[in-house]
Amino acid sequence: MTQLSGNADVPDMGRRQFMNLLTFGAVTGTALGALYPIVKYFLPPSSGAGGGGVVAKDALGNDVVAADFLASHSVGDRVLAQGLKGDPTYIVVSSAEEIAPYGINAVCTHLGCVVPWNASENKFICPCHGSQYNSEGKVVRGPAPLSLALAHAEVTDGKVAFVPWTETDFRTNESPWWS
Repeated sequence: MTQLSGNADVPDMGRRQFMNLLTFGAVTGTALGALYPIVKYFLPPSSGAGGGGVVAKDALGNDVVAADFLASHSVGDRVLAQGLKGDPTYIVVSSAEEIAPYGINAVCTHLGCVVPWNASENKFICPCHGSQYNSEGKVVRGPAPLSLALAHAEVTDGKVAFVPWTETDFRTNESPWWS
């Protein structure tokens, strides 16, 4: 065995071993690099922290501060905010001092249109195909097959936050279809 280091105690790594190691490293690195996006595709995305809630954002992307929101809106108002997964979600003003404990996802269950609140008729009416939902988002006229999704609306640190709704739907007494 030839010594390149000049030290008799340090064995020389043969050229063949070095080339095998280099080839193994290159093949392994390439395979892992190719598998990474495939594995990421099949793993569900993380929903964030343990609570899974998000602070509601207004039309300008600012956090919705509960005190300011209540001061500028009347009882019965339903105002769009950015909610869970970025979906448009209504914040409902239940009294002069508080918001309703639920938010209503504004995405129509028929074709995914954003459903506007019609205050004069006291219901949500989809402009695409005429689906109608009552003031709590329960479907009252099709073609929409399901009620609008719900989210818990909570005031945390003075800001309105939406948290996923996993309990029984209080409008239908059934398990939520959206969870």
